[in-house]
Amino acid sequence: MSEKMVKAKEGESILKNLQDGDFLVLLDVDGKEISSEDFAVQIEKWGIEGVRKVVFAVGGAYGFAGCVYQRAQMKISLSRMTFSHQMVRLIFVEQLYRAFTILRGEPYHHK
Repeated sequence: MSEKMVKAKEGESILKNLQDGDFLVLLDVDGKEISSEDFAVQIEKWGIEGVRKVVFAVGGAYGFAGCVYQRAQMKISLSRMTFSHQMVRLIFVEQLYRAFTILRGEPYHHK
């Protein structure tokens, strides 16, 4: 399949699994780089604002289709470096864990 076709199929798959109220965050190379502390603050903010469900999406090898970018409310970059999609999942799970330990005041995260 062509790059355009791959992105279209992946985009269709992502969008069909979203519900109307879902807050979509793309993990994207062109997203905003934020610190672990700022990510924790953002998670807390979503809770305060009453966001019921945040969905984080990792794009395929060619990135996201335009329709997915249009649907997303936020784009976050984990690094300016390039990682395999499998590594992105691992790194992101660690960052989620770190964010929640920051919010709970646990000693996992060191400044």
